[in-house]
Amino acid sequence: MIVNAPDVALIFEGGGMRAAYSSGVLNALMETEVFTGWVGGISAGSSCTANYLVRDAERARKSFTDFASEDQFGGLSHWLRGKGLFNAEWIYEHTSGPEEPLPFDYQRFVDNPTRFAIGAVRCTDGKMIYWDRSDIGSMLDLMRRVRASSTMPLLMPWTSIDGVDHCDGALGPTGGFALDAARAAGYRRFIVVMTRTRDYVKRPQRASRAMRAALRRYPAVADGLMARPANYNRTREELLDLERDGDAYLIAPERMPVTNQERNVTKLARVYEQGLEQGRREAAALRAFAGL
Repeated sequence: MIVNAPDVALIFEGGGMRAAYSSGVLNALMETEVFTGWVGGISAGSSCTANYLVRDAERARKSFTDFASEDQFGGLSHWLRGKGLFNAEWIYEHTSGPEEPLPFDYQRFVDNPTRFAIGAVRCTDGKMIYWDRSDIGSMLDLMRRVRASSTMPLLMPWTSIDGVDHCDGALGPTGGFALDAARAAGYRRFIVVMTRTRDYVKRPQRASRAMRAALRRYPAVADGLMARPANYNRTREELLDLERDGDAYLIAPERMPVTNQERNVTKLARVYEQGLEQGRREAAALRAFAGL
């Protein structure tokens, strides 16, 4: 559990099942032994954060490939029963035990000195909340926060933390990148694993009465959905500027053939291999940026 790049922060973008690509990059980073002093993620990036902290290559691969074929993973029938298009409670809270589909070595998580942050939005006021090691006392504490970070409004039921509902951190002010949390932790050099191509620009969100009506209990969440394209595009430009200045290394897919809701395991496996191959190809450059 060494940390050999203590002055570098690793940031995983969200993106649902597009994180199959991130998982490939994650495993390439572990293969080439790039172990940063801090790691942070939002939405699907929070799952990558947890997997990076336990350094479990097989769990990282399965999380966004084979796992999608599990009967309990989700679908329309689960959504109609109020469990979510992705069956969030099962995915995050009932699959990490020793005999379950994605065993998580909690002791390795405890033993890893790497600092981290997992971000979600508080539904009542739209405030971005980041949790770190001080908030985690058990594996359930961790997985429930990963679930909260990944809870897509309207598609998944809200996740309650300490009696307060939370949802997808991508609705926060950075649009899905934990760049603000890394800076707050004192970091100024960043490796960022993206799930969109470099030229991607998010289009404005059209407001609809139906959406506002569905979110009438939490209007701040509707506001976050509306603001997300501008927030995402602004942070993307900031990251590109940081890269030009030599303060960030962005690794982004050359193509992204799946959506955030993809369930086809064959397609997801291809995207994983794409990320793994690209991460291996860029390993020397990543190590050089990390000062290794």
